Amino acid sequence: MFIKKNIYEQKSFGPVRWMKDNKGYSTLETNKEIGGHDIVKYDARSGTRSVLVSANQLIPEGKNEPITISDYKWSLDNNKLLLFTNTRKVWRYHTRGDYWVLDLKTNKLVRLGQSLPTATLMFAKFSPDASKVAYVSELNIYSENLESHKIDQITKDGGGNIINGTFDWVYEEELNCRDGFRWSPDGENIAYWQSDTKDVGTFYIINNVDSIYSKPIPLPYPKVGTELSTVKVGVVSVDGGATKWFKVPGDPKNNYLARMDFIPNSKEVMIQQLNRRQNTNKIWVGDIENMELTTIMTEKDEAFLDIHDDVRWLENEKYFTWSSERDGWLHLYKVSRDGKVIQPITKGDFDVVEINSIDPKGGYVYYIASPDNFTQRYLYRSRIDGKGDAERITPSTNSGQSSYQISNDAKWGIQVFQNAVTPPIYSLISLPNHKQKRILEDNKELKNKFDALALNSKEFVKVNIGDVLLDAYMIKPKDFDASKTYPLLFYVYGEPAASTVQDNWAGGSLWDQYMAQKGYVVMSVDNRGTKTPRGNKWRKSIYGQIGILASEDQSKAAKEILKTYDFLDSSRVGIWGWSGGGQMTLNCMFKYPEIYSSGLAVSFVSDQRLYDATYQERYMGLLEDNAKGYHDGSPINFAQNLEGNLMIMHGTADDNVHYQSFEMLVNKLIKHNKMFNMMSYPMRAHRINERENTSYHLRETMEVFWEKNLPAGGR
Repeated sequence: MFIKKNIYEQKSFGPVRWMKDNKGYSTLETNKEIGGHDIVKYDARSGTRSVLVSANQLIPEGKNEPITISDYKWSLDNNKLLLFTNTRKVWRYHTRGDYWVLDLKTNKLVRLGQSLPTATLMFAKFSPDASKVAYVSELNIYSENLESHKIDQITKDGGGNIINGTFDWVYEEELNCRDGFRWSPDGENIAYWQSDTKDVGTFYIINNVDSIYSKPIPLPYPKVGTELSTVKVGVVSVDGGATKWFKVPGDPKNNYLARMDFIPNSKEVMIQQLNRRQNTNKIWVGDIENMELTTIMTEKDEAFLDIHDDVRWLENEKYFTWSSERDGWLHLYKVSRDGKVIQPITKGDFDVVEINSIDPKGGYVYYIASPDNFTQRYLYRSRIDGKGDAERITPSTNSGQSSYQISNDAKWGIQVFQNAVTPPIYSLISLPNHKQKRILEDNKELKNKFDALALNSKEFVKVNIGDVLLDAYMIKPKDFDASKTYPLLFYVYGEPAASTVQDNWAGGSLWDQYMAQKGYVVMSVDNRGTKTPRGNKWRKSIYGQIGILASEDQSKAAKEILKTYDFLDSSRVGIWGWSGGGQMTLNCMFKYPEIYSSGLAVSFVSDQRLYDATYQERYMGLLEDNAKGYHDGSPINFAQNLEGNLMIMHGTADDNVHYQSFEMLVNKLIKHNKMFNMMSYPMRAHRINERENTSYHLRETMEVFWEKNLPAGGR
């Protein structure tokens, strides 16, 4: 069997780093003579190219090839370069590997942590004066002098159940916490998180394929209602010594220390403490000298709160910026250091999707929003003083989605523009006039290949289910004939973590297009609660009823769609999804069997009590308060209602949604004598893409199921 790969692979540009002077940016370019990458600088105004670091400079002594650059960081003065290479996966991301430092003044290239095991360093970062680098290795924090390369071990108790300077599985996955330490502004201290997982339940992944005896792989993983890690924040001198700990009020097992960072030009840290129900966020300021804590603000919500990384200190640290949904929409606010003055910066009936740049000198904040079309994204700016209306910066000709990497002085930006028919186009633009200076990567080759297929583009439509209007997309078969009727295949996600109906490239939606070519009308609908900029009411509508309201919305949408379009065959309706979408597929199949004749669920949660506490309790509340919601939202409790054709698939090494969910559902289906198809992928994780030929086999298995159980083509 010969499989040609990457035919429709898209090109990117970067990674880009804006230089200290804001007049140019650095990026990676292949060195065609010796391989590896050069780090080059482009002047933004003139486009002049200069090589800052040649791949020749990145050849370690005694080696013949330059190191492979996975990521790189400049020191504040741009005189030193920190290079990340030889990476390894920790949980679900490549955050462990080797770090090298290149001193541009001496041209000296040195691997850090040479007395430590290779490929164990994490989150290396320069001290403010770039005289040292701190990093984590095997759950302890180290500091290395860049002149002598003397290594000092800052913490010594890490290992086993004690984690210093990084996080356990659930903090990384659900609170986006990975890098767990911070340099003080004066470079004399390090503040860090410590997690103790001793009371967290251990889930075992079983490896049955790499040895003649099975090997259990332990994973501390807090499931709904069980113990969390005990987490605290401490401060230690970079010269070593005992750690001083902040005594944050409240049970450390039933609160999250979700964010911590130093306030610039101070000896204080800001700590965000989120309660277990995740509906109250207390903001503390801690003095690292006397270890006293002061509460400056408390954010509350009747449902749940999301953590935002939008804190920027202004006016000599007298104020900071803060994102909040307090007026019903997600907006940016200016808050005084004592928390007593809270002034809106952005305002209006729209959500701020992402903060791109806060420019105190120019007086503006630049951000992504989409007031008029929830499937699109545009750059806006508002005055930091809150005066005037939001000003759209992205031109109307760029209809779709744009993201930006903006220079610190907000005069330049790298724009990435895309929509459902346009692969990403990387451009250098000037601000605030948004004038395109040059195209950095246009993906024209990919665009031409895709256009040559002459496929039907995604059609974005609205679905009225009575009390709300939902966004949806539709892809028709290439040879579509409106006089015939076609099977309808829904792709679903439906959880608060993401959205499927977006006017972006999404890799060309190749699987959707492939299924459309086979003779299916492919659709996807964003039910209430999905991650779209439709305000607090939209997002919080699903609180306490994950899997309940969403599957109801999906069923109503399916009925309305079948009623609206005469070319759809109501006897041939299928639904499929992955992860949360797998759970949604099962809920729809079991609760609305009269609609869906076939379903395919991948890497799904069958019982919400089996998933991690942080995610599930955020959206469902505590089990003790909402036992009925957990029961009614879990498809396993309705497996007896299965009538149609069902296929379930799972990886046995899934550290996110455990294979346990799969086996428990299988057990329940057998109990009720329900016939179904199943496929297990040994030692594959949540994305089921590890090991040889896995992705191809999975997709072919899916295709065979649909061909057999949901006959394709117009009739």
